[in-house]
Amino acid sequence: MSATRAADAADFRGPLDIARAATVVLDGQDTVVGWSPAATELLGYEAREAVGRPLSAFLSPLPTEGPLPAASDRRDPSGPSDPSGPPDRPAPAPGPGSSPPGNEIRLARHRDGRELLVATTMCPMASTVGTTGTADTGPGAAAPGRVLVAAELGALRQWESRLALLQGLATQSPVGLAIYDTDLRLTWSNTAYEREIGKPLAEYLGMRADELYSGGRFVTPGYPPTLDAVMHHVLDTGEPILDLHFQGIPPSDPGTEHLWSCSYYRLEDAHGHVFGVCEDAFDISDRHRAQQRLALLVEVGRRIGTVLDVVTTAEEIAEVTVPEFAAAVRVDVARATVMTGEIPATGSTAAMDLLRVGEHAVPPGVPDAAEPLHPGAPGSPAHRYPPVTYPPGSPQDRSLASGGLVLDDNVLVVPLRVGGSVLGLVTFVRSPAPDPSERAVAHGPATTFDNGEVALADELAARAAVCIDNARRFTRERSASLALQRQLLPHHVPPQSAVEIAYRYLPSDDVTGVGGDWFDVIPLSGTRVGLVVGDVVGHGLQAAATMGRLRTSVRAFAQLDMAPDELLTRLDDLVGQPLEERPGPRSGPASDAYDELTTGATCLYAVYDPVSRRCVMARAGHLPPAVVHPDGQVTFPDLPAGPPLGLGGLPFESMEIELPVGSLLALFTDGLVEARDHDIDQGLDALGRVLGDPAAALEDLCDRAVSTLVPDATTADDTALLLARTRQLDASRVAEWELPAEAVTVGRARELTTRQLADWGLEELSFATELVVSELVTNAVRYGGGPLRLRLIRDRTLLCEVADTGHTSPHLRHSAEDDEGGRGLFIVAQLVQRWGTRYTPAGKTIWTEQAFPSADFD
Repeated sequence: MSATRAADAADFRGPLDIARAATVVLDGQDTVVGWSPAATELLGYEAREAVGRPLSAFLSPLPTEGPLPAASDRRDPSGPSDPSGPPDRPAPAPGPGSSPPGNEIRLARHRDGRELLVATTMCPMASTVGTTGTADTGPGAAAPGRVLVAAELGALRQWESRLALLQGLATQSPVGLAIYDTDLRLTWSNTAYEREIGKPLAEYLGMRADELYSGGRFVTPGYPPTLDAVMHHVLDTGEPILDLHFQGIPPSDPGTEHLWSCSYYRLEDAHGHVFGVCEDAFDISDRHRAQQRLALLVEVGRRIGTVLDVVTTAEEIAEVTVPEFAAAVRVDVARATVMTGEIPATGSTAAMDLLRVGEHAVPPGVPDAAEPLHPGAPGSPAHRYPPVTYPPGSPQDRSLASGGLVLDDNVLVVPLRVGGSVLGLVTFVRSPAPDPSERAVAHGPATTFDNGEVALADELAARAAVCIDNARRFTRERSASLALQRQLLPHHVPPQSAVEIAYRYLPSDDVTGVGGDWFDVIPLSGTRVGLVVGDVVGHGLQAAATMGRLRTSVRAFAQLDMAPDELLTRLDDLVGQPLEERPGPRSGPASDAYDELTTGATCLYAVYDPVSRRCVMARAGHLPPAVVHPDGQVTFPDLPAGPPLGLGGLPFESMEIELPVGSLLALFTDGLVEARDHDIDQGLDALGRVLGDPAAALEDLCDRAVSTLVPDATTADDTALLLARTRQLDASRVAEWELPAEAVTVGRARELTTRQLADWGLEELSFATELVVSELVTNAVRYGGGPLRLRLIRDRTLLCEVADTGHTSPHLRHSAEDDEGGRGLFIVAQLVQRWGTRYTPAGKTIWTEQAFPSADFD
């Protein structure tokens, strides 16, 4: 076997047997007079063969030339070679009687003829040495003069390495080593262990481990908590315990808690008797703190910024860092950032208007340097997020003034910086240092911040600032979207003669953002009214802007008195235009976003005529309306479902139904009837049950529908609901005549008009109305076709309508001074408030509106 394995396998029985070197006793003439068993094992000669022969028969100086035999000639050929390499050539061997100091390498000859290198040393001895030693001396041997000790060179170097290793472990190793006896009292420790204790070994020799580290505990799960219990387990079982983490306060550093990685082994002597436990302990506090900092960073990345809300993000950073990193954390953010999502105004940050939006402390009551201002009225933002200010010279004031972090004893203030702007402050506070009597039981974070923790706090604040900035941007966009949406939705619906109106709009929740649901009530000619609801795909500012464009377009088309199917066709063409414009100046991300929002938008448009009580409606991918009859019966008309807007290719179809007086028409978006916990059919059934109360007021019905179908008043999608209860215009307010398309009809029309205005008490309007009727009927006779229809309606204004079978559109023009005609419509336009043309399948109708002379006319 190799020298290493041979040394490991040697049966050492005590300190006198640790070298197992060959001993040869020499007389004054270097003749062998004594030969130990180890010498026989080394060279193969028995004592009887060696005694009496000169030493030179066995050992000779190294040759000055030629190769040297390997130092491992006597080793197992399979073992490793001597790591130290070939020996240097020593000086020639000293002559008889000399005793050179130190070791000398010689060439030894084995009995079987092999040569091997051995290290030797000479020791003089008294001539009166007894014969009780281990050397075997023959009868009549000469008096011994010296003792030569020899060992194989490889084995000697192995033992020298071992001794150097043991010496290094005892004096230079950073790992603390200690030996405890079977009573668990300290019997030996190395230099590193002494440094941990802070005293020389003699001052704590004989103490128990739990006495040295009072209050410490093992934090590795599954093991006894105390040092004594762990060592007893090792003594009893003989099984080593490795890498236990022990937490405690060392006597050398009474103000700081440390963490050690400890291992324990049972110690036995050469006869197998247990005599103690060896403990090796390595301080891993720095590594553990680095791991804790990294784990905290990972946890912060996982737990903050979960929603795009400034306040929630501030609360998350406070909760995730207490108590692991600090006893209290307070987050103050600029008022503009919290309320409107704006970056604080540039200038001196020392005068920043701060709100306390996040705070967490364990235990509560950690001192706060802030001076709270007036909290504001209950329920107000200032009450929920109280404004704070800091006195001059405080760490927070200095941080705001410098724009950098400030460390003041146990308080660390880090600004929330994004780019070149400061959004607020994060204040980390640790509890003051405990009394010496309490240090033994203190296991929380340190009372001050070291450099690594300051860097960690800076990184935590940087990550929090990024999340707060993202939430700020979202808040700003949402605020802009809500403002735009509020401007684009109807603020006030004027009273209508055709219907009674009530409506509700609920924006979506903060997670999905502002949606694109919308509605409108559009007054039309002939006392008719247009009812419309729509839904734009997506959320956010683009959705709100797209909704506004669609609503404006619908209003413009409705004012042209288009039929519902024609209006949706025109709207579909308009929505589809951006797709056809690529790649024009609108191409790019903004154009793509617009296309995605407009394509797929839905719309429902209905026109109700209170004179005929008929309603014409059409839809583009939208849900049909609910119709509630006066008896409470609820139906959903089988209205042809056109494709969503922007897809094109398919026509839209209208449906006309007659509605009894007092019927209820409900137009709504899918956000009202569709939810995660039920399908749309269940929502429609619930809506029908709510609306099936014909006697209820419309405002009450709106409230019931919202509270029943949207109980939390917020959904993932926004919600629009428009209720219209139909009316019929009283027959006494409508006068209608059918006239032939003849020249004499003009006079007859003027006569009928004058008589009807007299019956209504509107003689003051007779002159102007006669001129209007005369001009309109004349144009109908001349350019249209018969029969003609003249209708007067006394509503909030006086309406005059002349219908013919022609499809030519009259238009207003300015005639030249020498023209004899062409001034009729110009005169009409000067006499009325509004006028226009609407087309029907049978022809066209030209209409006018005139204001009553008395403002209090009913």
